[in-house]
Amino acid sequence: MQYTLLAKDKNSEARCGVLSTAHGEIRTPIFMPVGTVGAVKAVHMRELREDIRAEIILGNTYHLYLRPGTRVLEEAGGLHRFNGWERPILTDSGGFQVFSLTGTGRKITEEGVVFRSHIDGSKHLFTPEGVMDVQRSIGADIVMAFDECPPGQSDYRYAKRSLELTQRWLERCVARFDATEPRYGYEQALFPIVQGCVYRDLRERAAEHAAALDRRVGGGGAGGGDVCDDRGGERHPAEGEAPLPDGGGDAGEYPGGNRAGGGYVRLCDADAERAERHDFHDGRDHQYQEQEVGAGFHGAGPVGAGVCGRGVHEGLSASSD
Repeated sequence: MQYTLLAKDKNSEARCGVLSTAHGEIRTPIFMPVGTVGAVKAVHMRELREDIRAEIILGNTYHLYLRPGTRVLEEAGGLHRFNGWERPILTDSGGFQVFSLTGTGRKITEEGVVFRSHIDGSKHLFTPEGVMDVQRSIGADIVMAFDECPPGQSDYRYAKRSLELTQRWLERCVARFDATEPRYGYEQALFPIVQGCVYRDLRERAAEHAAALDRRVGGGGAGGGDVCDDRGGERHPAEGEAPLPDGGGDAGEYPGGNRAGGGYVRLCDADAERAERHDFHDGRDHQYQEQEVGAGFHGAGPVGAGVCGRGVHEGLSASSD
C-alpha cells in the first residue's frame, strides 16, 4: 500500500493524494460510508458504486466477529466476496464498541478486554493479537490497531495511563500482524491510532511512538481528539491537533470514525464506567479474574465464543446462527 501526495494548500494543512490498495485507488480526502456489518444500511452496492461513487467502505471487527463470524467469512473468501464489494474496505478494530458496553460485565486488563455480546450475552475476550487475527480473516485492505477509547472528559492522569496501555497494545498488534500472512492473496496494511484524549502532549507522544514503529503503510488514525460527552454535551477540543504518525504530510488520515477525529461522539454512561477504568489504570486490576455476570462462562456457543486470546478459548470460531 502506498500513499502519493498530489497537492498541499499553501495557507493550511489541507492536502490531497491517492492511496493505492490491492482493491483500487482511494482519492483523499474521501467520504467513507459505514457498513458496520458488511453492508451500508438501505443502500445497495450498485448505488454505492454508481451513484455515491464510494471508493472505500468501513466494516466493524466487533460486529463482524459476532455475526456472521470469522468461519463464515473465511469460507466465503473474505468480506469482499461475502458482500460483493470489489473496492477497498477498512475495518475499525471494534475498540469503541467494546468499550461502550458498560453495565455488561466488561473488564479491562493488560491482556485485553473481556465483554459480553450484545446479541446473546456470551462472554468473549478481545486481545490485540486476537483482533489482528479477526481482521486477517475479514480481509480488509486497511486494518486498524486495537486501542482503548477513553471518555472525552478524562483527567490527565487517566488519559496518560490509558495512552500507555494503548501503546503497549499497539506494539502487540504490530508483532502479531507482522507474524501472520494475509489469507486471501493480497496485501493488507495496519494503521496505528493516535490517542491521548484532549491533551496535546499526550497526542504528540502517541504520534511519535507510532512513527517509531516505522510501519511505512501510508496512513494512521486520529482518535479521541474532539469528543462530546453526556454531561451537557459540551465540546472538548485539544489545543490544536497533534501530528499524524508521519507528521501529517505524506500519509492518509483515518479520522477514527466513532472516535471523533472530525466530529462528535456521544459517550453514553461515561461516568458509570469511569470507576471501573480507573481501577485498572490505578493498578488494582492487572490480573483478569473470572467474575461471572449473568450466564455462565462461554467456551463455545451459538455465536461462537471464541476467542481472541488465551485464557478463554484458543481460536476464533464463530458461526452464523
